Amino acid sequence: MTPITFSLATCECVLASDLDSCYKLTANHLIAMDETAKPLRIPPEMAIYAEKHEIFDLVQTLVTNLMVDKPEDPIQYLIVLLKRGSVEVPRVMLLGPPASGKRTVARKLCEHTQVIHITDSNILQEDTDLTKEALQYKAKQQEIPVDLWIKLIQQRLSKIDCVRRGWVLEGIPQTREEALSLQEAGVAPNHVVLLEAPDAVLIERSQGKRIDPVTGDVYHVTFIWPEDKEVVQRLERQKTVSEEQLVAQLMQHHREVHALRKTYRNCLKGIDADQPHVDVFDQVCCGELLEAVSADVTNMGELIKPYLESGQQVPDSMVLQILTERLSRLDCTTRGWVLHGFPRDLEQAEKLQESNFIPSRVFFLEMTDDVAIERVTLRSIDPVTGEKYHSLYKPAPSPEVQTRLQFNPKDSEAQLLRQLKEYWANASSLQDLYPEAVHINADQDPHTVFESLESRLVGRLQNDA
Repeated sequence: MTPITFSLATCECVLASDLDSCYKLTANHLIAMDETAKPLRIPPEMAIYAEKHEIFDLVQTLVTNLMVDKPEDPIQYLIVLLKRGSVEVPRVMLLGPPASGKRTVARKLCEHTQVIHITDSNILQEDTDLTKEALQYKAKQQEIPVDLWIKLIQQRLSKIDCVRRGWVLEGIPQTREEALSLQEAGVAPNHVVLLEAPDAVLIERSQGKRIDPVTGDVYHVTFIWPEDKEVVQRLERQKTVSEEQLVAQLMQHHREVHALRKTYRNCLKGIDADQPHVDVFDQVCCGELLEAVSADVTNMGELIKPYLESGQQVPDSMVLQILTERLSRLDCTTRGWVLHGFPRDLEQAEKLQESNFIPSRVFFLEMTDDVAIERVTLRSIDPVTGEKYHSLYKPAPSPEVQTRLQFNPKDSEAQLLRQLKEYWANASSLQDLYPEAVHINADQDPHTVFESLESRLVGRLQNDA
């Protein structure tokens, strides 16, 4: 097979900081070619091999990321992408009107996914010439020009932490002009989440905000209140705008939101923010891995979407394909993984082993059906505060809260009995497959169960070492 070589001009083209430079280098390279040189003949087997191993897609994705992020050190940037094993990282825009809960959801999302949280304030904390120029406008109480603002965003997103781990842009962009400018600059999100709520609810939320000066976490006297008494004592009333100013901001948002929807229509997901913050977050991260796949415009995403939308169980073959791809990523191979509730039966367990994903420790949490029924069917949630209660273990603190509690239909006794029947039908075969599994009595308080799990994990890790 004839070896393939790349000229210096070709490498320079790939590492160029923008498309114009790339085009110019390519043109100069073509002009400089020796007209008498024999053309390079690439055997057809090479194209077949590249197609089979998705090399064309890899190169396209690498070059796309390179042109979008325009890193200061392009070679190191490409090395990081290739070492990660997957060039796709979370790129999320979290949008919504004032007081819709963007900060709370963004913080939880970043904690959940380990991506970088980007806000307009921390962008301006960078010590660069661009930041100093922008702060001069702020000092004069003037708007930062859009072109300068876009450069600041690009500058932050091109840093290695965002490249390596991904990012969540909170409240950016706010206008159609910003959105279009970001698109022109190549800042392209994987997902755009738009929080929505009635103006009356947003005005009420705005007036009750409290902030923790230590962590910067935002709370609310009605909707989100911390359980830690120390946090409660140090909460401060957040500097809020007047109701008239807030109404003006909401009107501005309404003027821009249609254009933002149109700009990001291919990756936009609208979420009702007029519900407990835990439910909002669950919908942002709904379905975890399967939902993330279905949101992507891929063959697998399109295949599983009908199952998720109809509430049907996704076929094992699809689940295994998605799961093995996720467990093959660098974070799982270097840090390890925990599978919760999977495999559910012997067939799934055997297929997982065939894929060479062998757990180092298996735990069975055990309790009687009566205890499970008691735990599940008596739990409820306060739709105002998002607080979870249980009729026996954690009853509502007042008759007012008790009257507004809601029960999830999935927690009905009939539904739970069906799940228990399925579990016990497969439990013995799974226990036979994992004879060294550890059985933990789950009919104890959560702290005791956690300590039992932790002690056995630590012991196993020490023995392995």
